[in-house]
Amino acid sequence: MKPKLIILSDLWGKKKSDWVAYYIKELQDHFVLQYYDCCELGALDTSIYTEENLHKQFTNGGIDRAVQNLLTLEKGKIHILAFSVGGVIGWKSAIKNQNIVSLYAVSSTRLRYETNKPKTKIKLYFGENDIYSPKNEWYALMGINAIIEKEKKHQLYIEPEFAIQLSNRIKNSINH
Repeated sequence: MKPKLIILSDLWGKKKSDWVAYYIKELQDHFVLQYYDCCELGALDTSIYTEENLHKQFTNGGIDRAVQNLLTLEKGKIHILAFSVGGVIGWKSAIKNQNIVSLYAVSSTRLRYETNKPKTKIKLYFGENDIYSPKNEWYALMGINAIIEKEKKHQLYIEPEFAIQLSNRIKNSINH
C-alpha cells in the first residue's frame, strides 16, 4: 500500500495555489495524497483576501484551530509536505501526533518562534534571500540542518523546477 502524504497549503489556501499541481503531478503515483487548504483548516474568514488580513487571522488563533482540525481529520500514519504557514501547522501537529512519520516544510518562516521540536523526521527548505527564515542559532537549538536554496526567495516553492526537485527528494526519502 502506498504511504499517505498530506499537503498543507500556504497562507493563500487553494484560491491562489495553482502551483500545487506541480507537486501533485510528481507525487500522485507514489503516495495517497490529501491536500488541505490551511485557510479552511484554520476556519479563516477569506472575505477580505489580503496577506495582512489572512496573516493576522492565522496568528490570532487560526494556526491553533488548523492544528486541532488536522489532528481530528488525520488519525493514521502520515507524511506531511507543507508550505509557509502550513509548515508551522504541520510542526505543531507533529508535536501532538506521534503518527506523523515525517515533515517536509518549505519557507515555513514562523518556525523561528518555535521552542519545542517534534519527534519525527524533519526536512526544512528555505530560500537564501527569505528575510524571515530562522537564524543559525535557531537551527542549532533545534538540532536541524535546513536546506538553503541559493538565490531563492520565500515563494521558491511555486517554481516548477523546485517542485520537481523536492518531489524527487521526498519520493526517494520515503520510499527507500
